[in-house]
Amino acid sequence: MKLEFADVSLTGDRDDNQDRAAVVAGDKSALLLVMDGMGGHAYGARAAETAAKAVIAMFKSLPKPVFDPQGFLHLALGRAHAAVVAIGTQLAVDLRPRATCAVCLVQRGEAWWAHVGDSRVYHVRNGAVLARTRDHSHVEQLVREGSISEEEIAGHPMRNYVECCLGGEAALPEMTLSRRQPLADGDVLLVCTDGIWANLRDADIAGFWKPGNGSCGDALKTLADRAVAASSPHSDNASAAGLVWRH
Repeated sequence: MKLEFADVSLTGDRDDNQDRAAVVAGDKSALLLVMDGMGGHAYGARAAETAAKAVIAMFKSLPKPVFDPQGFLHLALGRAHAAVVAIGTQLAVDLRPRATCAVCLVQRGEAWWAHVGDSRVYHVRNGAVLARTRDHSHVEQLVREGSISEEEIAGHPMRNYVECCLGGEAALPEMTLSRRQPLADGDVLLVCTDGIWANLRDADIAGFWKPGNGSCGDALKTLADRAVAASSPHSDNASAAGLVWRH
C-alpha cells in the first residue's frame, strides 16, 4: 500500500489530555483510531489508553490483510469495551471510566470503519465529504428528527450528551459499522474526537489537506490548531488520525 498518514492530539484549554490517537500501518493493512476519555468521569485518560491498547493489540495479532473487516471491528470494540469496564468495576456506575471511539481499517483499496459515541470518521474525496459517521448523541437524534439543524448543534445545551460509549455498564454498547467503502486515488480517511469537529464545519474538515500543500502531518496539526482556536477559551482535547490513500 502507498499511504501517507499522521496523528495528532492537543490538550487544548483542558488541564490534561484524555484523548488517544494512533495509526498502525503495515504493507497490507492500516488502522486509524481515536479514543476520547469522557470528561467528568474518573480515569478518562486511562479509559482511552486501555481501549486503544485493546484494539491495537488485536489488530497486530491478526494476519494481514484482515480476513473479516466487519467482524474484526465488532470484536475489537467489544474487547475494548470489556477492558474499560474491567478497570471501573469497583466504582459507582456514574463514576466508572468511559470513552468514545472511532476506528477505520484500510486494506485492498477499501475502507471499513466503526464508531461508538461522538468520535467521528470522515471519508473525503476531492476536498468534499463523501461520507461521515452519525453521532450516537441526543443532538444527532434531534437533527434526524428535523428539530434542529446541523448549524444549531454547537450552541445546543445538550451537545455533549452522548447516548452510548465504551465502559460503564457491562452490556455491549451500540456501535455503528460501515459497509465496504471503495477508495479512489487521493482519498482521505480521518478519525477524530469531538474536540476537532465541534466548532468546525464539515467543509473545513474536508479541506484540511490537499496534494501539494505540505505533508499530511503538517495539515493535520494545522487542523487541530484551528479546532482549538475555534473553541477557545473553552476548547476540549483535539485529536485525529488521518491517512491519504494512493494506488
